[in-house]
Amino acid sequence: MNRTFFFLVFIAFLSCNKTNNPEIPPGMDFRQEMRDFVINISTYARMFDSDFIVIPQNGIELISANGEADGPLSASYVNSINGHGQEDLFYGYKHDDQQTPQQDNQYLRSFLDKSGATGNVILVTDYCSTHTKMDDSYTQNHSAGYKSFAADHRELDNIPDHPNPIAGENDRSINSLADISNFLYLINPENFNSKQAFIEAVTATNYDLLIMDLFFHDNTVFTADEIEQLRNKANGGKRLVVSYMSIGEAEDYRYYWQTDWNSNKPSWLGAENPDWEGNYKVKYWEQDWQNIIFGNDDSYLNKIVNSVFDGVYLDIIDAFEYYE
Repeated sequence: MNRTFFFLVFIAFLSCNKTNNPEIPPGMDFRQEMRDFVINISTYARMFDSDFIVIPQNGIELISANGEADGPLSASYVNSINGHGQEDLFYGYKHDDQQTPQQDNQYLRSFLDKSGATGNVILVTDYCSTHTKMDDSYTQNHSAGYKSFAADHRELDNIPDHPNPIAGENDRSINSLADISNFLYLINPENFNSKQAFIEAVTATNYDLLIMDLFFHDNTVFTADEIEQLRNKANGGKRLVVSYMSIGEAEDYRYYWQTDWNSNKPSWLGAENPDWEGNYKVKYWEQDWQNIIFGNDDSYLNKIVNSVFDGVYLDIIDAFEYYE
């Protein structure tokens, strides 16, 4: 019997399992649930700061009401955000330091350009370490009208020493996302011995935007005073500082994680991500998970707002793909 038959049977089996899963309401629109989640996060944050920046990463198809690049815009979603983060656009889609296949690049760009045409800023993170490839990433992104960062570590735990000077370096003080010419994506501070070492390393650079974690690796929060220090460029200008926050997966090293969840899982907690140890799928539409993320004094977003970040960088937006 041929492999095609077995493959089709396997796909049908998976489809039946998902369709008949009693824990997931039948007919749920997973994409709209994620759109609504982001919209509500944006609305809530802007109650505290009307200029609060919201940038979802990946899941770019959500800008389209029907999921097609030529489909109508989901206006409420597009209007609730300031930009889009996209990983692996030119390098890293299949393997780090390798060029992204043209078909995948063109597919993503068809959506990114549609969002960019509305005024949203496109932030691309390519994963490449060969200097000529890093240069090519910056060149191609600039030609496309995107702001970009060539990350030479997938872990996002360092400040690359190439290029020097950084692409688009300037001494301007940045007041909005539309003003940036470059950004630094540094969400893993494990290579820094202290908060002060982290602050000194960042303030020795001239990046216009810093995307970082709310927490240092000892799980202490960066304070409002420390975030204010991080806004200083080495050349005297000011940068924006935005906090990373995953909303499509739970992470077992976060402050909200409870040890008994390993044996007594809440209804919204799903399977561990086989590619990222300690990260777990979530039913992101469930209220108990959303309450962890925003809407109350102990929520993740409130902690970000209290530290006076300029905005939030939302990850695992493409979690809808897991459930579809």
